[in-house]
Amino acid sequence: MRYVTFEHQGRLRPGYLDGDRVRAIDCGTLLEYIALPPERRAERHRSESYTLTDVSLAAPVHPNKNIFCVGRNYLDHALEGARATGRDLKLPYVPTFFTKAPTAIANPEQTLEFSSRVSREYDWEAELAVVIGARVKDVSKEHALEAVFGYTCFNDITARDLQRAHVQWFKGKSLDSAAPIGPWIVSAGEIGDAQNLSLALRVNGAEKQHSSTARMIFSLPVLIAELSKGMTLEPGDVIATGTPEGVGFARTPPEFLKDGDEVEVEIEKIGILRNRIRII
Repeated sequence: MRYVTFEHQGRLRPGYLDGDRVRAIDCGTLLEYIALPPERRAERHRSESYTLTDVSLAAPVHPNKNIFCVGRNYLDHALEGARATGRDLKLPYVPTFFTKAPTAIANPEQTLEFSSRVSREYDWEAELAVVIGARVKDVSKEHALEAVFGYTCFNDITARDLQRAHVQWFKGKSLDSAAPIGPWIVSAGEIGDAQNLSLALRVNGAEKQHSSTARMIFSLPVLIAELSKGMTLEPGDVIATGTPEGVGFARTPPEFLKDGDEVEVEIEKIGILRNRIRII
């Protein structure tokens, strides 16, 4: 199934897609629905429905905490980063986790406004995002995927000059609108093998990134298991699983997002997350 948060007559509501219609879910938010025991979710489905043209889609889920992210989880991206910065490649032996503030979350089709006074190097990063569906701690990698509710598209937009200046990743990745997500969450059962999905990113129709989740250094089960060690993951938590090669700062010459650009993240079996950029 494909789960959404939609706006109708000024009200945000959770729902799911049924062909070209959105059917309502009787919960305050999709986060509340995800937190229900799986056997109780179907009883919240309603026959009330709307055409997709009558609603606008919002970010499908807003977690209660920061978005978990993974750095350098594709070998070719790690290589291009080392080359661009003139550093030796040193791969981590465990996943490199960081976070983005939940206030950075943006909707599909939203125009993302960024300030030229804050940064002049806004970069793109296409990623597969995992949405957790069960409360887990110290879960083994053999059982980690049982905790997954579904998957969605994510763009880890990064202000590279802030990232360099602050010598860490949080500030440069947590600006408002720097975490577009969506357009929906596809259930884990419908996706099947999420470790073999093609993903791509385009700017104004020109392909900048193209890879497969099969090329991750740390697999999805390993990411979930490592993150859950000594730390509780909760329903609705989002894990952005890293980006492949093709980011702007590592290109020759470097490329960054410009006012008026249209950015698309496309992931097999999920769809397209589309946003326009406004630099003010």
